[in-house]
Amino acid sequence: MRNGICTEPVARPAMRRIALGAEFLLLFVGLPLGYRFSPVEIPPLPLLWVVAGYALWRLLRDPGFDRERLWNSGTLPRRLPSILGIFVAWALGMWWGVRQFAPDLEWSLVRPHPLFWAVVMVAYPVLSVYPQGVLYRAFFFERYQALFPAKWAMVLASAAAFAFLHVIFRNWLAVGLTCAGGLLFALRYAQTRSLATSSFEHALFGCWLFTVGLGQYFFHGTVEAVSSSLRW
Repeated sequence: MRNGICTEPVARPAMRRIALGAEFLLLFVGLPLGYRFSPVEIPPLPLLWVVAGYALWRLLRDPGFDRERLWNSGTLPRRLPSILGIFVAWALGMWWGVRQFAPDLEWSLVRPHPLFWAVVMVAYPVLSVYPQGVLYRAFFFERYQALFPAKWAMVLASAAAFAFLHVIFRNWLAVGLTCAGGLLFALRYAQTRSLATSSFEHALFGCWLFTVGLGQYFFHGTVEAVSSSLRW
């Protein structure tokens, strides 16, 4: 109470936005930058799982969050023609670009390392795509509505944060491609509220990048070293 006027209802939303803004900057700006410039080499997947685990914990503690959104596969069949149409056009264009401008990279994972490629095709959607979906779509859309109340603002913010994550790979191709992909995946989630649908689309595009030969721009480690450990 100040001068007979209650300021608490006004102060609480303002303080909440400040707290959310600080959390947003820490998770989606500070952590990627800290990882990018860390003098110590840290495996990225365990760190992703920890942050996605925090996001999932927050979502499950929120009584207003519809837990069905963490999967909700019922929307996938209706969206499948759109997803596959966009993917086929994009995949052909990406293959043509690699063939024309970086022919040495074409099929550079699947041909010399077929076993490792097969492991990536199975493990990547589970260990990387879905945790990213939890963090950059389900959590992001639910948690930061006060910061980005308009639908397009939320989609753009999610895409920008998703792209910025990829500064950890230290190349601008990863950031540029994931900016475009992030827009598509965020828009898909905004339309469906389904992690199953948006993650399926994310996995399609990501698996194709590894297959066509651009995986080295998104892989933190030595393919040869990992592949050699998988040889029978």
